[in-house]
Amino acid sequence: MTRASSSRFDVDWVVIGSGFGGSVSALRLAEKGWSVLVLEQGSRRDDADMPRSTWDLRRYFYAPRLGLRGIFRITPFKDVLVVSGAGVGGGSLGYAMTLYVPPAAFFDDPQWAGLRDWRAELAPHYETAQRMLGVTDVTRDDPADRLLREFGEELGVGHTYRKARVGAFLGTPGETVPDPYFGGAGPARTGCTSCGRCMVGCPVGAKNSLPKNYLWLAERHGARILADREVTRLRPLGGDGADGWEVTHERTGAWLRRDRRAIRARGVVVAGGALGTNRLLARARAAGDLPKLSPRLGDLVRTNSEAILAVTLPPGRAEGLQDRVAITSSIYPDPRTHIETVVYGHGGGAMRSMFTLLTGEGGRVTRPLKLLGRIARHPVRAANLMLRPGWSSRTIVILVMQSLDNAIRLRPRRGLLGGLRLQTEQDPERPNPTFIPVANRFAEWLERRTGGVAGSSVLEAAFAIPTTAHILGGAPIGATPQDGVVDADHRVFGYENLLVCDGSAVPANVGVNPSLTIAAMAERAMARVPARPGATPREPIGVRPIPGATADARPEPLAVG
Repeated sequence: MTRASSSRFDVDWVVIGSGFGGSVSALRLAEKGWSVLVLEQGSRRDDADMPRSTWDLRRYFYAPRLGLRGIFRITPFKDVLVVSGAGVGGGSLGYAMTLYVPPAAFFDDPQWAGLRDWRAELAPHYETAQRMLGVTDVTRDDPADRLLREFGEELGVGHTYRKARVGAFLGTPGETVPDPYFGGAGPARTGCTSCGRCMVGCPVGAKNSLPKNYLWLAERHGARILADREVTRLRPLGGDGADGWEVTHERTGAWLRRDRRAIRARGVVVAGGALGTNRLLARARAAGDLPKLSPRLGDLVRTNSEAILAVTLPPGRAEGLQDRVAITSSIYPDPRTHIETVVYGHGGGAMRSMFTLLTGEGGRVTRPLKLLGRIARHPVRAANLMLRPGWSSRTIVILVMQSLDNAIRLRPRRGLLGGLRLQTEQDPERPNPTFIPVANRFAEWLERRTGGVAGSSVLEAAFAIPTTAHILGGAPIGATPQDGVVDADHRVFGYENLLVCDGSAVPANVGVNPSLTIAAMAERAMARVPARPGATPREPIGVRPIPGATADARPEPLAVG
């Protein structure tokens, strides 16, 4: 880091965001002796304050201008519907805890393959992240697992079936014990009760969410976290940030009394998630604060090439379906496609509104016509899907991800009130898919096998707009400013002491749940930041095995295909 000498600072580093990239950054910077302030636009919630169900609108959904300060955010665009997390701990509060190392295609993607041997360089950081997040294997098969395995065997890929790697404390169900991960330095944990509510917000204390590891330890090393604070301006002091940065933030969602404040820092880590980071950097460039940002800002936005579908089983076929963590197994129908089954437990009823009858391939004209035709031919099925009680208890959600090279773009546009917002564009050479055949094939197979009702996401069926839970890119790693927004060490081209450490820096579709990869990449970036001059840095916790820890770290990439 370039050390400024002429300015007075309120803090050494500001970290914008507290998800997988921001939490890693906060801890590792604090361990190196730097003072750290984390600014998080979402709220802080403990286990007792998690939503009771998805109908607990104020605590589940995130729309702060409407008074909703929950953990689940929905952002619609014309080319994709993005669902993401919010709050202190970011996406870890409502994610399915699934922590896979990606297949080889991710590390070999041409966007970054020539810069480093990424498999070798990231391997130790995957191992560290797995220790920190308490990753272990699910061991028990449930009804959805058995169906997924059977489908894989029919496709001839039964050998790719594997139990999920999850960040959960799978101790004695319901039993609270002293910290099992960090030699007593972490919080007490309670054994998973298999309630299936991981994505609603774990009420038990079994999920290894970021407030229980990285953020917990960062605060005990002196890092401060300010919740409900949205960063509105990022400005270098001097031309390129070598003299420090001014960060302006205000009360999230405020119509009046915004409580705007400005602080000065030696350096900034931008980790607001792919949407938040792209929006903040685009606003800074439009305002003239960051004119040297790469022209590639907003390019190579990846949706993880996802499709999200669902099959709702009849009441008599759903016994034991929700007695698990959210995701427990997966298969590869082909080397670039990954399928997982997902549940919401008994508290996800509001998510019913995101699905309608399964609809086949088509464009924005033909697909809604197909949907209307399906409803007209199967009115009873449509009514059952929309009205029959117990949807959450009887539904298997299907998550399909691919490591294919497709992308969209995020472009800034002026809003009606003068503000700047992002819009999407399809990449003309490698457009994001709006239909994945094997996803529909599995949904149709499940429908036949169980007597259930298969569903597509509403926007995909009605408007050929897919849904993703894993938006990535827009500020990708590249060799030069003409290739990417940040270099191989996550430093923003053209500026000093400015890093991007979140999903927006990920250069390719991961093809599996990306949280572990985001954490591992942030670990690597932080390992390259020097310690504070004159400080005695601590040894980074988790870099070596921790006596007594229950995490079962295996850093090797999956071998598939």
